[in-house]
Amino acid sequence: MRNCLPMEINLRIGDKVWVEDKDLAWIAADVLDSSDKKVHVETVTGKKVFVSPEKLFRRDPDDEEHNGVDDMTKLAYLHEAGVLYNLQRRYALNDIYTYTGSILIAVNPFKKLPHLYNGHMMEQYKGAPFGELSPHVFAVSDVAYRAMIDDSRSQSILVSGESGAGKTETTKLIMQYLTFVGGRAAEDDRSVEQQVLESNPLLEAFGNAKTVRNDNSSRFGKFVEIQFDANGRISGAAIRTYLLERSRVVRITDPERNYHCFYQLCASGNDAEKYKLSNPRQFHYLNQSKIYELEGVSNAEEYKNTRRAMDIVGISHDEQEGIFRTLAAILHLGNVEFSSGREHDSSVVKDRESKLHLQMAADLFMCDANLLLASLCTRSILTREGIIIKALDPNAAVASRDTLAKTVYAHLFDWLVDKINKSVGQDPNSRFQIGVLDIYGFECFKNNSFEQFCINFANEKLQQHFNEHVFKMEQDEYRKEEINWSYIEFIDNQDVLDLIEKKPIGVIALLDEACMFPRSTHESFSMKLFQNFKFHPRLEKAKFSETDFTLSHYAGKVTYQTETFLDKNRDYTIVEHCNLLSSSKCPFVAGLFPSAPEESVRSSYKFSSVSSRFKQQLQALMETLSKTEPHYVRCVKPNSLNRPQKFESLSVLHQLRCGGVLEAVRISLAGYPTRRNYSDFVDRFGLLALEFMDESNDEQALTEKILRKLGLGNYQLGRTKVFLRAGQIGILDSRRAEVLDASARLIQRRLRTFVTHQNFISVRASAISIQSYCRGCLARDVYATRRIAAAAVLVQKHVRRWLSRCAFVKLVSAAIVIQSCIRADSTRLKFAHQKEDRAASLIQAHWRIHKFRAAFRHRQSSIIAIQCRWRQKLAKREFRKLKQAANEAGALRLAKTKLENRLEDLEWRLQLEKRLRSSGEEAKSGEISKLQKTLESFSLKLDAARLATINECNKNAVLEKQLDISMKEKCALERELNGMVELKKDNVSLKNSMNSLEKKNLVLEKELTDAKNDCNNTLQKLNEAEKRCSELQSSVQSLEEKLSHLENENHLLRQKTRSTSPERGQILGEKQSSAVAPAQNDRRSVFETPTPSKHIMPFSHSLSESRRSKFTAERNLENYELLSRCIKENLGFNDDKPLAACVIYKCLLHWHAFESESTAIFNIIIEGINEALKGGDDNNVLPYWLSNTSALLCLLQRNLRSNSFLNASAQRSGRAAYAVKSPFRLHGPDDGTSHIEARYPALLFKQQLTACVEKIYGLIRDNLKKELSPLLGSCIQAPKASRGMAGKSSRSPGGVPQQSPSSQWESILKFLDSLMSRLRENHVPSFFIRKLVTQVFSFINLSLFNSLLLRRECCTFSNGEYVKSGISELEKWIASAKEEFAGTSWHELNYIRQAVGFLVIHQKRKKSLDEIRQDLCPVLTIRQIYRISTMYWDDKYGTQSVSNEVVSQMRVLLDKDNQKLTSNSFLLDDDMSIPFSAEDIDKAIPVLDPSEIEAPKFVSEYTCAQSLVKKPSTASATKQII
Repeated sequence: MRNCLPMEINLRIGDKVWVEDKDLAWIAADVLDSSDKKVHVETVTGKKVFVSPEKLFRRDPDDEEHNGVDDMTKLAYLHEAGVLYNLQRRYALNDIYTYTGSILIAVNPFKKLPHLYNGHMMEQYKGAPFGELSPHVFAVSDVAYRAMIDDSRSQSILVSGESGAGKTETTKLIMQYLTFVGGRAAEDDRSVEQQVLESNPLLEAFGNAKTVRNDNSSRFGKFVEIQFDANGRISGAAIRTYLLERSRVVRITDPERNYHCFYQLCASGNDAEKYKLSNPRQFHYLNQSKIYELEGVSNAEEYKNTRRAMDIVGISHDEQEGIFRTLAAILHLGNVEFSSGREHDSSVVKDRESKLHLQMAADLFMCDANLLLASLCTRSILTREGIIIKALDPNAAVASRDTLAKTVYAHLFDWLVDKINKSVGQDPNSRFQIGVLDIYGFECFKNNSFEQFCINFANEKLQQHFNEHVFKMEQDEYRKEEINWSYIEFIDNQDVLDLIEKKPIGVIALLDEACMFPRSTHESFSMKLFQNFKFHPRLEKAKFSETDFTLSHYAGKVTYQTETFLDKNRDYTIVEHCNLLSSSKCPFVAGLFPSAPEESVRSSYKFSSVSSRFKQQLQALMETLSKTEPHYVRCVKPNSLNRPQKFESLSVLHQLRCGGVLEAVRISLAGYPTRRNYSDFVDRFGLLALEFMDESNDEQALTEKILRKLGLGNYQLGRTKVFLRAGQIGILDSRRAEVLDASARLIQRRLRTFVTHQNFISVRASAISIQSYCRGCLARDVYATRRIAAAAVLVQKHVRRWLSRCAFVKLVSAAIVIQSCIRADSTRLKFAHQKEDRAASLIQAHWRIHKFRAAFRHRQSSIIAIQCRWRQKLAKREFRKLKQAANEAGALRLAKTKLENRLEDLEWRLQLEKRLRSSGEEAKSGEISKLQKTLESFSLKLDAARLATINECNKNAVLEKQLDISMKEKCALERELNGMVELKKDNVSLKNSMNSLEKKNLVLEKELTDAKNDCNNTLQKLNEAEKRCSELQSSVQSLEEKLSHLENENHLLRQKTRSTSPERGQILGEKQSSAVAPAQNDRRSVFETPTPSKHIMPFSHSLSESRRSKFTAERNLENYELLSRCIKENLGFNDDKPLAACVIYKCLLHWHAFESESTAIFNIIIEGINEALKGGDDNNVLPYWLSNTSALLCLLQRNLRSNSFLNASAQRSGRAAYAVKSPFRLHGPDDGTSHIEARYPALLFKQQLTACVEKIYGLIRDNLKKELSPLLGSCIQAPKASRGMAGKSSRSPGGVPQQSPSSQWESILKFLDSLMSRLRENHVPSFFIRKLVTQVFSFINLSLFNSLLLRRECCTFSNGEYVKSGISELEKWIASAKEEFAGTSWHELNYIRQAVGFLVIHQKRKKSLDEIRQDLCPVLTIRQIYRISTMYWDDKYGTQSVSNEVVSQMRVLLDKDNQKLTSNSFLLDDDMSIPFSAEDIDKAIPVLDPSEIEAPKFVSEYTCAQSLVKKPSTASATKQII
């Protein structure tokens, strides 16, 4: 990995490098000075140090502008510093997943991120190509599932990491996704994931324990095998466990704990007392460590959870009792101590307390205490002479006790796993499996014992498998790109594995050999180990110990202490123990130890070492993995405090080494670690050879020319990428920096020239400005003097003119006043005379009008009263005739007819009173309006008189002037004055007459109020009459119910008579005749109300009835054929109206199908439409039937009404009135259309038709989305070719102009145009077109927005410009489509519009969070803004995203949102609802009259519909009758 910075590269001042640091692992620094041996650098903390070049890594200067890369292979410099820094940057932005090729690195966030794991996120990754979307554990799961389906090969997902890294949670997510895509073949309420997860508390209680680094560390390997059938559906699951740490049961170290189940049992309360358990400090197997409680964990609550998990898994109550009896027995067994006996090498129970614990253990095992003691203190050896009993010393007895405890616990754990597998359900016939391995990671502590040796051995095995997979992936990459890779060396760790497991000389073999000899010690084992591997490079002797040894693992050196190796490795299977427990009286304990077959052995010992069994299980696991295609997930724990947003670099770097991630990097470094697409390479390094940029458009040729010009060798050119050796990218960046520096110096030189020139121009302009200002001051002084002199002359002139004008104006005004006074007096006299004459004539005219009007009103009221009496007399005569005709019917008919007549009479009277009231109100309102008009005319005349008075005043002024001129007329004027006095007297008399008129007006107003009171009284009487009418209607309703009962009885009698018919075909015809009533008989029923006497027929008429039913059945078959033909054939449209819907509606109306009690004909229509939808071109059939079904639904919605009593009674009264030709008819609603009384089948048909319209709409919408999805996939990101060409054209202005990015959106526009043309050709109502277009644009917004948030390569500046240009094209299309068809489509694009607008704005770092949320992106949520801000990178201008302060503010808001229970996903959900109802369709679609539509020609071929062709007015006539 140190090859990333070759020695031959000279570092330049200002280069970015990584420096090794003891606290931060690696720290960023800048080069201050460079020499051959030492490099002077300054770190970001300000520290300056000298470092040798071999200890430096180059740093990409562009890393600070980006938020990390989603794939480590995309790093410009692939080394451990770059990998660590990339993970740190992404972790700070909550991007916890990162790829390293096909390997997924998952950093534990230590907080909930629900937006990453909801159902919509799983839907996005379903079927998506690997690497297209952001890194995610769902992507790895999907790749495994697709590979299993496509390649027909089982897969495996290996989840590894140290304790607390999130392996268990990652395993849950993998199973959750596999359940989502695979489902379950069998019908089961619980998914496989739920069943497996329900068993987790149980496995954690018995297989997890506290370790140094984790409070809940799994001390066994778990391989969850999810089984699939041939169709890719989940058919079962199984849990395989490996490598359980059995020694932990009897031996633990401080500060670790034993398995959780022991502590839970001690805290169980009553159960603990039942098993004589107390505080864990009292038991030897638990008090070896001082840790008894876990922080934040209640052992009592965990015990309840374990019990609950047992119930869920299906463990019975007796089995649960047996499990906890066994655990309690193990704890009591650990407290049994031994001392030396009387005989040599014998042992006995030490004290009374040990005897009590021994007795309690025997009681719990339900076996004999003496036999238990004998099995612990003695051994039986079978010889030819017989059985020899051998006593054991205290140490051997303790070892025997511990062996029994480990054996019992191991059998108990295996039994639990088998029970869980039976509960989950396995499929023995499964063809494929996906296995998820959750196993402990590499461990290196201060003190490493036998457990760490086994764990690290397992990780070495897995690492070898991992290295083979990584090397294979590298080979596949090179093979796909068609480059030479034969010389690449493979890094292997086989020598370490041989050192550990090879026979006959290996660490495990030597350990087993030492364990087989009773006198062996760890010193002898270590001595033998050092003798056999003295010169092995992987094994060393510890410096300060004679027995410890150090192994060089792939993750580093680990020193092991061998003091307990032999004790922990010994795992004798003692026959006496097995025989004792198999004979237990407890069925559960006996079931753990089935009886073994008799074997001819000389000893009761069956030697079996832990390491050998571990090796065998590990080999079985590797064989299972070798049969599958592996996928790797490396979990990383960012800090030891389990806190969010805390990244400990040293710890993470150690985990990367232990997890093999850096090993994968080493494999990449051995080949070609730097890989760039040709377009990206040319964009970045094309400036190094600008002379080649205009010669060719072949990016591969340009790349080769650039590399040749720079003299680089040992590179490879693949099909789509260029492959560079380690360090070559540094040379390219160095050359690029030199070119950029030279360009910067050139720009600076030109800028300084420009600034100096601008300064000179400004100085010269300043001098000219000062000179012009001085000259201006002198000229202004001269001008001011001259202006003062001219002003004085002008003032004098105006003063003289003003004085002369004032004198003239005063003289003129005096003359005018005198003349006006004289003219006013003469005019006033003349006006007064004219006023008196006009007033007298006006009063006389109004008085004559009033007298004539009063006489006319009196005569009119008398005529109306006479007419009412005459109509009443005619009505009574008609009533008598009806009464005589009704008396001929039966008693029931008579009562009913009387009630109907009474009801009709009351209705007639009600209408008469309403008319009288309305006529009276109209007359009174006419009088009031006339009086008001009279008053208004009087007021107008008064105003006219006032105006005339004013005019007379003016004339009087003229006369007065004339009097002054001629004194001769003075006498005449005096006479006129006397006449004026008389006129004043007449005026007084006229005022008196006006007062009298006003009094009369008040009298008329009082009469008007009295008339209103009379009107109110009549209204009250009418209300009382209405109440009586309602009472009569209720009585009619009761009679109607009785009538319905009689009709039902009549119907039953008719069925009985029909059942006696001898011919079976006649019965069939009778059933079919109930579907559509005969047209000949129904015409009569329209005018008559059915009664029981009419429906009851003698039995002798049954034969004629059967013939009629047969004829009706044949005619119904013809009806069905006509309807089927109308549905199957495309009848087209007539005057933009759907012909099929109109013909079907007219047929149903003509056949009276809406009044039938059968659903047969309606079912035929619905089934025919469904069949038509299945067969045919969806592009034409669906719009055609959407237009027809919606039209038919509107006809039913507007013309059908339910069969209620009020409607029925009103219809009967209307029919009766029509029959007797009454002058009163029942009218329809105010809109002029009559409603048809529909029965339940017709209403049900309307509901089915509504569902059919919704179904057709949904099919059209789903088909549009399917067609649109691939088009949108190519429109979310600008094509690389077009971006590359755009980059070239920017570098060579004289080149040929390239195709605009908007051409990629032409497919979308063509799709929308074709959609609009299809819908309009089939005359789909604009209401549906508007809804469809709106939902299409909503889907465009959803797809583009979700893709933008899931793909980092889309969140760029240039891509934002590309998508923005496409959205502008959509805006133009919406404008051309008009609001009638487009609706609110433009508003549906709000999310993508604002997101793209945010991408293309400049100076994002200057924007505050409030400006972004309120001005730029008001629709987006804070999580969506955060996602875009962190994924954004400017590939065009190199600008940065929002400031760190804004990012930190958004992160605080996100942490608050995470605490809420609501879904906080940053993705949009697709709305699959139907955006309308039947009422909306009725309101939106215009009125359709089917009577105006001419039926097709083929309809005349059917006798049942000839009337529709011959008599076009039949429908309208029927409508009037109804």
